[in-house]
Amino acid sequence: MINVTLPDGSVRQYEDGSSPSDVAMSISPGLHKAALAAKVNGEMYDLNRPLEGDAEVAIVTARDKEGLELLRHDAAHVLAQAVQELYPDTQVTIGPVIDDGFYYDFAREEPFSTEDFEKIEAKMREIVDKDYPIIREVWSKEDAIETFKKIGEDYKAQIIDDIIPPGEPITVYKQGDWFDLCRGPHLPSTGKLPKAFKLMKLAGAYWRGDSRNEMLQRMYGTAWANEKDLKAHLTRLEEAEKRDHRKLGRELDLFHLDGMAAAGSVFWHAKGYTIWRQIESYMRRRLDAEGYDEIKTPQLMDSVQWEKSGHWGKYRENMFIVPDFIPEGEEGVEIKVPEDAKLMALKPMNCPAHVEVFKQGQKSYRDLPLRLAEFGCCHRNEPHGAIHGIMRVRQFTQDDAHIFCREDQIVEESIKFCRLLESVYRDFGFEDIAVKLSTRPEIRAGSDEVWDRAEKGLQDAVEAAGLPCEILPGEGAFYGPKLEFQLTDAIGRIWQCGTLQLDYVLPERLGAEYTAPDGSRQRPVMLHRAILGSMERFIGILIEEFSGAFPMWLSPVQVVVATITSEADAYAEKAAEELRKAGLRVEVDLRNEKINYKVREHSLQKVPVIAVVGEREAAEGTLALRRFGSKGQEILSLAETAQKLSDEATAPDLKRVKA
Repeated sequence: MINVTLPDGSVRQYEDGSSPSDVAMSISPGLHKAALAAKVNGEMYDLNRPLEGDAEVAIVTARDKEGLELLRHDAAHVLAQAVQELYPDTQVTIGPVIDDGFYYDFAREEPFSTEDFEKIEAKMREIVDKDYPIIREVWSKEDAIETFKKIGEDYKAQIIDDIIPPGEPITVYKQGDWFDLCRGPHLPSTGKLPKAFKLMKLAGAYWRGDSRNEMLQRMYGTAWANEKDLKAHLTRLEEAEKRDHRKLGRELDLFHLDGMAAAGSVFWHAKGYTIWRQIESYMRRRLDAEGYDEIKTPQLMDSVQWEKSGHWGKYRENMFIVPDFIPEGEEGVEIKVPEDAKLMALKPMNCPAHVEVFKQGQKSYRDLPLRLAEFGCCHRNEPHGAIHGIMRVRQFTQDDAHIFCREDQIVEESIKFCRLLESVYRDFGFEDIAVKLSTRPEIRAGSDEVWDRAEKGLQDAVEAAGLPCEILPGEGAFYGPKLEFQLTDAIGRIWQCGTLQLDYVLPERLGAEYTAPDGSRQRPVMLHRAILGSMERFIGILIEEFSGAFPMWLSPVQVVVATITSEADAYAEKAAEELRKAGLRVEVDLRNEKINYKVREHSLQKVPVIAVVGEREAAEGTLALRRFGSKGQEILSLAETAQKLSDEATAPDLKRVKA
């Protein structure tokens, strides 16, 4: 008999050779029906795989994260089987699970088309209906290579030859006559796979990710536990497409991107940079109120500094490196860099430069905490394929700051930061904030006692700030634990923006010191912190969060004064001037166009308020206000309009000051 410990702590006995399926059935027929796989001593198992002795067993269903990943893994296998049944000349390569779905890379001379998707999906549903048992077999490496070569699967044979050590057995899963190399686990049968799947798109992909290898055809799909979840996902994708910051950036004239002129860098237009300046001004006011000193540090620093900090060894391939020498020679002649030229690098982060500022002049314990902030422009040599709009770029500006403090100040400073961060996020309209605490990794610097204090300090901080915290064991940085702050946007997507990292290592490496009360020289603790993350990415998030219809205080154009007739032109100019004096960003539309055309055009630009003026408004000194997204209008005097809209356009922090 074997002893099985269940998640509730109870222990049950089963016959030798029993499987997780037997365990599920003994608990309830309902659980057995819903069961997809099991976690056995923390490892995923097929339901029918025999238990090898006493074990902790948890049954996995579609409600579990692991269960959804399993469904997507099986959907990838069903896709591969369907493709090979329909197109026998196709070779399969790899088919992993990804966020929200899966993909499979195929080798085939004739290109696939999205028009093939309907036929492939129909074949996938047919495979599900046939309810093929999914059978796990263990093969030798040699037999596997021979078998896959015999059926023309050269890519599979190569995978096995390259990654499986000699003498190590491999697992193969069969469903009907089709089989594939796979670690598993899998569903008990294809009939267990819900038909809540859909093929999404095609892309090219080099074999093994190497541009020197053959180009394969990658087919992406999504799979869910039921049709309702699939439909909700497709609706989110449709909404996300409408909100895409790249599309809205073009339509609203906020920015543009040019891969030829400056790959991975943003060309900000006047309207987009207006949003940038409003956010930057807001953050400066918040930081000033919290006692931060804003500094500015060089973008180009000597490689010696990066060697001292440790970044040269860890990040060098992601840094833009510049030789420090004066080129000589005639125009048009190739410039040769001397072998002994000193190397400089554009900074990929601001931390070493902030330590250099801290080190200038003697620091006492009375000077701590010292909070140094910078809107620091950084450069990272991201691969071209990783660049994504303004969300992931090569040049970016961080709302960065470093707090140098004593150990006894860690908790207090962390609490202050969490409260500031929460307040900032709420001002931008984000109410749903999740916090993750990444704790000590296996390989780390510092004693367990120091890590105990650091982890407890960060956990106490988020608890004091009223922010629930999830622990991520072993995910901390080498030098200390970190907090990650995640936002949920209007359509349910999660964005990781803010971070708080505790660092004992960099002050040591770069020689930062302060004088303690007893006159001894001590190392400060360094808290790396950011709230927005990068300005570019945060603005991209805001564009998608508001679908381009920014709140009044952020909108690049807050009011458009539009005339019905040319007789109202002079009054329109006067009204616009008065609104500008009230601090509003105003444009005037005097074009010889019908007012409905003007209103429609400015509505497409998502201007918050359109002030319509005709002869009556000019005679009475009024404005007819039309709000974005509303069909009605409000008639106010010019003075009332200036006061009301000025109040509406006030930034959230300044509103609190007025109140």
